Amino acid sequence: MASADQQPPREDLRGKVLYIEDNPINMSLVEMALSAYPGITLVKASTGQEGIRLARSERPDLVLLDMHLPDIGGLQVVRELNEEIANKKLRVTLLTADTLSMDIVKAMSLGAYDYWVKPINMNMFETALKRALSRKEEPPR
Repeated sequence: MASADQQPPREDLRGKVLYIEDNPINMSLVEMALSAYPGITLVKASTGQEGIRLARSERPDLVLLDMHLPDIGGLQVVRELNEEIANKKLRVTLLTADTLSMDIVKAMSLGAYDYWVKPINMNMFETALKRALSRKEEPPR
């Protein structure tokens, strides 16, 4: 039974989320937020290269991408995944402490879906997560 300050599990959202993030605290915060959604599977990567590999092999419904990674920047990750993004097989949301940098502008022009400023506001996170995962799949052509 859920206490007054503990929310019951939310069954309405389903999907696979890949979070590419090198900061363990940020990873834990997102992991904790997603734990309220038993229908969401979280896949984790701590480098850009690992994230690119997992994005292609795991085929997530949503990629949450830190813009500042230890090996390559988030902009380079978006460039590497450009074909998947352009074919609407991948939806990428940028996470950054920068309010609006040229890298964000460039990544958005390359097809990134959205960007969220860190620290993440949990109400905004939930709203944006629902919007990103609630989209209808396009019929095969």
